[in-house]
Amino acid sequence: MGLLLSCVALFSLSLAAVLFVPELLPDRTRIQVIEGIDEQPGQDGRLLGHFPYPEALVDQLVPVEAGIELHRDAALSLDAMRRAAAADGVDLRLLSGYRSQELQKSIFFDVKSERNQTAAERAKVSAPPGYSEHSTGYAVDLGDGADPATNLSAAFERTAAFSWLQDHAASYHFTLSFPAVNSQGVSYEPWHWRFEGSADALRRFEPARRLANGG
Repeated sequence: MGLLLSCVALFSLSLAAVLFVPELLPDRTRIQVIEGIDEQPGQDGRLLGHFPYPEALVDQLVPVEAGIELHRDAALSLDAMRRAAAADGVDLRLLSGYRSQELQKSIFFDVKSERNQTAAERAKVSAPPGYSEHSTGYAVDLGDGADPATNLSAAFERTAAFSWLQDHAASYHFTLSFPAVNSQGVSYEPWHWRFEGSADALRRFEPARRLANGG
């Protein structure tokens, strides 16, 4: 009887911790409502197609280039990948890495206002704050140094850099986040790749990966 009461008490404490301390919940169960967006997140946590992501901690970030930081794990793998590409004559350029949620907020709402877009229209090409892969420090925007006119455009898919990435990125644990046809309904972004080479990164992107695989 004493053992049974102890188990009941332990279960009650665990349940209370989950109910009253939201930080103990898995990332995918947290619902983030964004001021300025009327739409609400769905049951899987997605808002306008995008999954919620936590912001990388300051001590997890390392400088990669002037003004660009990445999670240290992604930075190491990106460096190895760029060296390999260079050895093959391909100039992989890093255009963007980690973005704070404050910066993402500005990118989303300021451009939305300038272009007179609805939130749904803006979300096709940019994630709402709190829902960007860039905030994890694991996502990168890449370009071709030999063809900068294709930066951040669908035309990047015609470059030597994109062809090389298709053949080799997986070897360095990078995957294309938003292919031409994707289950999240986000516009095609051949330049946007995410790192999945650590247990933490895999956990962060597991919901997106499961959706892409039809799970």
